[in-house]
Amino acid sequence: MVIKRTVLAAVLLLVALVVQVSVLGRLQLPGATPDLLLLVVVGLALVFGPMGGSLTGFFGGLLADLAPPSDHAIGRYALVLCLMGYAAGLLRAEPGRQRSVLGPLLVVAGSAVVSTVLYALVGALVGDTAARHVGLPGLVFSALLYDVLLAPFAVPAVMLLARRFGGVGLDGEVTGPGLGTIARYRTTRHASSVGPSIRKKLGVKS
Repeated sequence: MVIKRTVLAAVLLLVALVVQVSVLGRLQLPGATPDLLLLVVVGLALVFGPMGGSLTGFFGGLLADLAPPSDHAIGRYALVLCLMGYAAGLLRAEPGRQRSVLGPLLVVAGSAVVSTVLYALVGALVGDTAARHVGLPGLVFSALLYDVLLAPFAVPAVMLLARRFGGVGLDGEVTGPGLGTIARYRTTRHASSVGPSIRKKLGVKS
């Protein structure tokens, strides 16, 4: 099951990167570019948890760092998305609890703002002054606007696909329909070692 989730994450990241570079990057929108890669990382992190979110963010960011026409230091975006994936994973709803519709949208909004600021700060540390020419407030506002508008179309679809691959998550948590089978197996196995009267109470046939 972990292999299936890993393959799913890889496919989604590759698709998001292609769309990001070939479509969204050519729209020439004012300010920032809609960050579909960030939305995929957030969506997967809300299902996989902090461990899976950080790993997904790191490898997704590394792909963006290496993919042309990348013009920044390798590892810069990987660091940002790794932190965003971990933070979003911490906000995952507990099993059995229903997350509100606004929950993922608020996570996306916070991730858009924080990731833009972090990216600019890391760039300043390595000598990239591009954010100064555009203006950091303008970048933050445009990133927030574009990502929030795109989130309702991307994040729910990513989360739905991720949940279809149930079982053991990347952070080690057991989820999915297999829990019922395991519980019934344990009940039957335990009941076989007790007396007939107790088995009758448990509803287990001899």
